[in-house]
Amino acid sequence: MKLITKHTDYAVRALMHLAKRPGRVIPASAIAAGERIPEKFLRRLLRELIKKGFLASKEGKGGGVTLEKNPKEIRLIDVMRVFQGGFELSGCMFRKELCPNRKTCVLRSKVKAIEKELAGRFGKITISSLINEKKA
Repeated sequence: MKLITKHTDYAVRALMHLAKRPGRVIPASAIAAGERIPEKFLRRLLRELIKKGFLASKEGKGGGVTLEKNPKEIRLIDVMRVFQGGFELSGCMFRKELCPNRKTCVLRSKVKAIEKELAGRFGKITISSLINEKKA
């Protein structure tokens, strides 16, 4: 089980790269090289981050992307939701159908409590806090 996928990991690294260079328009190629992310893969991630309002893009010569949001407001849980969907450890699914014990399952209630706690913790992690921890 992976809590953080490659998509989320690369997106967070790209956001951190941009946050360290506030106000600058950075080409995807520079982010890819600096963060060791395959450029073609990164471009798809950047398009999604633009669509979701995390980034703004500038076309043409001197073009690239820049942060649209303050790094203190970009939470890890929000980036996870963009690339991983809802935060769920257990889908309570059996052969693509809801489990018949879903409402009474004591394991499910325990897992839901863990999901809530993890989501809360991921919600406290921001791009800014990651950059500050890396400096320490």
